[in-house]
Amino acid sequence: MSSLQPVRGTHDLLPEAMRRHRAVVEASRMIALRYGFQEMATPIFEFTEVFKRTLGDTSDVVTKEMYTFIAGGRTEETDSITLRPENTAGVARAFISGGLAQQIPVKAFYAGPMFRHERPQKGRQRQFHQIGVELIGVPQPQADIEVIACGAHILEELGLGDAVVLELNTLGDPASRAAYRAALVEYFSGHIDSLSEDSRSRLERNPLRILDSKDEGDRKLVAGAPLFEAYLNQESVDFFAAVRAGLDNLGINYQLNPRLVRGLDYYCHTAFEFTTDRLGAQSAVMAGGRYDGLIKTMGGPQTPGVGWAAGIERLAMLSDCKEPAPRPVVVVPVGEAAAVTALALTQQLRHAGFTVELGYSGNLKKRLQRANKQNARAALLLGDEELASQSATLRDLDSGEQELVSLSSLVERLSRLA
Repeated sequence: MSSLQPVRGTHDLLPEAMRRHRAVVEASRMIALRYGFQEMATPIFEFTEVFKRTLGDTSDVVTKEMYTFIAGGRTEETDSITLRPENTAGVARAFISGGLAQQIPVKAFYAGPMFRHERPQKGRQRQFHQIGVELIGVPQPQADIEVIACGAHILEELGLGDAVVLELNTLGDPASRAAYRAALVEYFSGHIDSLSEDSRSRLERNPLRILDSKDEGDRKLVAGAPLFEAYLNQESVDFFAAVRAGLDNLGINYQLNPRLVRGLDYYCHTAFEFTTDRLGAQSAVMAGGRYDGLIKTMGGPQTPGVGWAAGIERLAMLSDCKEPAPRPVVVVPVGEAAAVTALALTQQLRHAGFTVELGYSGNLKKRLQRANKQNARAALLLGDEELASQSATLRDLDSGEQELVSLSSLVERLSRLA
């Protein structure tokens, strides 16, 4: 059994790591709530069609990275289940199946595990965790501004305001996107022999994804590709100008990145990423955009939406923020007669709001050494003399001082410890 290890691409969140993880989630939840984002949770797995519809049959996520299986060993395609690779699709599905169209705007915050079968590396695991927000039902640019502002506020709360850069672009409305798509097809068709195999297959189906290619040959061609801004109609220009003006008004700095795109057709207008140079190749810590066509693509009513997601592992690596481990009170019974009283006392103190550990075994010296390793604030010693006087010896483990305290006064006395 000693040779058993976590599955490749997964890792244990042991207490120290878990405190960092939880600090990220709790800080994010608190800030998101100030913006009106209510927490919700969707299932960890969905019918595979949920992700095929939203991520596209030709995307790397669908073709290479999803964990998909047939439920219960059956063979019907309708029983195909996939562990969620991202959560926007799940929130959109919940919007449709939960009949939330009558409650717009819907503002959702989520936190939880996602799953992608890709090469594990720093800040990227096969089981990873994300926080995210989605604002559904608001077509105006104010929604984009608010979503970005919420993300920036969370990063500031985590102490990362100076560690990240907001990169911003516009994908225009559907008409602008169609015009740009045609321009990309024409441009890359003239260089088809120089494109990678993956990019050649994307040329007709999803040419915007070529702009994301990591192939060096593709990247050289991308450098000379037409820019989106040349194909924006006035409505798209005005929308992007309003987003930028709103961010300027809030004092949120950004850099324009004309190569920042989203390959799927339901994305439009604002695309953004908060990036950092402190994590090597994994520069994006929070990414999002507007997806006005997503819910209709999934079979729901035409409904605008905008949101972002951020990797908790990456945020935890960057941030010094972590929940402090509670400093317990350790109850140490000395002798068999004190064991029963000690157990009852620990329960009484826990109900009174204290974190309490019971010193189970070993001599007094070893149990106090263990209390110091636990960074305990105080130890309560219970022996025959204490039992006889209905009291406990309270030892302050910071100062080393100790005093005899009646059991009836313990809660009040412990409350005065710093």
